[in-house]
Amino acid sequence: MHGSSQLLTSLADLKETLEHVAELDNSMQQVIDRIAGCLTSGCKVLACGNGGSAADAGHLTTELVCRFCDDRDPYPAICLNALGSDLTAISNDYGYDESFARQVRAFGMAGDVLIVFTTSGNSQNIVRALEEAKKLGVFSIAFLGKGGGKCKDLSDLEVLVPGTKTTARIQEVHHFLLHVICEGIEPYLKK
Repeated sequence: MHGSSQLLTSLADLKETLEHVAELDNSMQQVIDRIAGCLTSGCKVLACGNGGSAADAGHLTTELVCRFCDDRDPYPAICLNALGSDLTAISNDYGYDESFARQVRAFGMAGDVLIVFTTSGNSQNIVRALEEAKKLGVFSIAFLGKGGGKCKDLSDLEVLVPGTKTTARIQEVHHFLLHVICEGIEPYLKK
């Protein structure tokens, strides 16, 4: 075998990507403040994504409903891609592009926060969810990669992973950032 192992190659790529993540400090503090304010005022978080990003949305909502580190009260968070009956019925009757937008319309209210995860920013169902959130006055946060795609500038606050076009590295950073959110909001939620 020639050159570096796959592990060392991937690790070097991740390290290079993480070197730029500090640029997101201000945006991430805004994300933490907005989510903490939403939850402590009695509102809820909605989250969604496709594929690996769907797993990130589910992971985040689970940490809010259950707990992250310390025991505390549960907080209302709904993972839209985890609602299988809703997702498949909406996709069947209205098309997959409406799969999240219709749920945002059903569950979203002013004061709530919608969080979307998308590595490409080009998923039409995510675009439509952001558009629907704007109509309803639901504050939206988009975790993006690859320049933001069609979702660029559609959300109220965006966190764009800098410096990589590799889907795996973007997902790894999104996953890291969702833990940063949990660590950041935990002190607010324990009060």
